[in-house]
Parts: sequence; C-alpha cells; structure tokens
Amino acid sequence: MAHAADAPLSEPPRRLVRALGETYGEDAAGAWLGELPDTARRALGERGATAERVVEPGGRSSVVALVRLPGGEPAALKLAPPFAAPALEREALAHWNGWGAVRLLDDAPDGPGLLLERLRPDVSLRSLPEAKALLEAAGTVRRLWVEPPEGHRFESVADRTARMAEAMAPLRADEAVGALVAAALEAREALLADAAEALLLHGCFRQGKVLAGDRAPWLAVGPEPVVGERAYDLARLVRDRVEDLVAEASGPVAARRRVSRLAGSLDLDAERVRGWTLFRAVEAGTRALAAGREREAEPLLEFAGWL
Repeated sequence: MAHAADAPLSEPPRRLVRALGETYGEDAAGAWLGELPDTARRALGERGATAERVVEPGGRSSVVALVRLPGGEPAALKLAPPFAAPALEREALAHWNGWGAVRLLDDAPDGPGLLLERLRPDVSLRSLPEAKALLEAAGTVRRLWVEPPEGHRFESVADRTARMAEAMAPLRADEAVGALVAAALEAREALLADAAEALLLHGCFRQGKVLAGDRAPWLAVGPEPVVGERAYDLARLVRDRVEDLVAEASGPVAARRRVSRLAGSLDLDAERVRGWTLFRAVEAGTRALAAGREREAEPLLEFAGWL
C-alpha cells in the first residue's frame, strides 16, 4: 500500500491520456497531466488519506484512486482537470446527496479532487444481461431527475447541444454523412422548439456509469450535469452495447424497440427519446470520425441510420 506522499499516479491510465488530448488539446492535457502527481499528493495529504490503487482503465476525463481515510474507512478520490468542470460535478453530487448517485464525502470546493464513497469500480450494469441492465438503469436514472438547486450554474441542454450542432453543421454537405447530420440537426431544432422540462440531468448516463455499491445496489457516477428534459438523458443509454446491436441481423428492430421500452418504462414520449438519441449518436459518430476513430464511428452512424 502506498503512503499518502507516494501517490501511485505518476503513470495515469493510457485511456485518459489519449482522451484528454483529443478532447481538450495536447497542450492543456499535457500541462494538467504533468502536475497530476503533485496534485494527487496534495489531495491525499490534506485528507490524511492513503492511496491503494488507481482504477483501470478509468474514465476519459478523470483519474480515480481507491483510498483509505485516517480511520481506515474506504473511499475513492477523483481528480479531474478544471476544464472538465469538476466543480459542477461536485455541485450535482451535493444536491443529490446520495439519492441515486455516489455520495460526496467532503465539501471542500477549494481543495483538489472529489472524495467519494467507495463503490465497486469493476462491477457496472454492463455486467448484467441486457434486459436486466436496462431495467436497473431506468430505476437509477429516474432518481436523479429532480429540480436543480436555486442559483445553480449548470448549463442547459440547449446551450450544450448548440456547441455540438455548430461543430456538426459543416458536415451537412458531406457525401457520406450529410443526410444523417441534417436529420440530427433538424431533430434538435424541433425538440428544443417545444421543450418544457428543466430538470437536473446526469448528462452522460449509460450502463458503465452505474456501479454496484453497499449502501444501494446501484449508484450513478461521473455526471456531466445539465438542465433540461428527461428524454435527453436517455439518449446515451439507448445506444449502449451498440457493437452488439450492429452485429445482429435484428439490430434495427432491437434499437427501435429499446427506444420504445425505455420511454414507456419512464413515462416519456418515445419520439422525443428517439430524436435525442439520433442527435447524440450522430454527434458522437462525427466526432469520432474527426478524431480518426473510424472503428468507433461506423457502428454509431449505422445505429443512427436505423432511427
């Protein structure tokens, strides 16, 4: 076991290094990663915590270490660069206060990192059969849909997707993906034209973001909080295990059935869930293409074409 002064973070997960560079630029990512060992030592030292191990492969915008507090209690320390908005994640977790989501163990907005209750990082909903995973996912995400705190700083779905739409717009004329991009942009405009809800959403909800715990069977982690309609929050969940769907002859039917079932289980309009799923799948697919990740982009765009 490593001492607090010897945080095992000198070699951050390779997935994190690659993703940060692609998303935020090599210069910004490199600067933060260079400071990460010192940041980790400070975060552990201020809490008197001892690091055990880094969770691998980890996420795409943060590093999580399993730690022990001074009394021996298990916890998790999450470190993310400021440009990944950890302060907003803290605000959302504090507002949920453990209801459907991992619990924030300290409220130190000026200190480095988020100290969280320890869940089972190797056991997510992806470990369950698909039907059971979607059932548990629906039960978890409905707990997160609450009124945002007064005076909150979360962006709206309209603002977040405006940046996505702006990046996609030049592809309308692209021979390969132009029709899908046009359909996705039109769907967004129609959805925002009559959006009525303004609830706090997870923002990036999927099976891999729901981990097994002791306090509750399943708890959400890693929110990218946003305020808007519930249907937006299902869009990423609908395309979970997209590679499996694409590999099946019944993939198109299964995808549309998944939209209907999830919408029905949460009393949502299936057409709104379909529209946001289309927009977010095309956005993710075109972003992967731009980053040179064709193998990731192809199933996403094929899936989007089924909708």
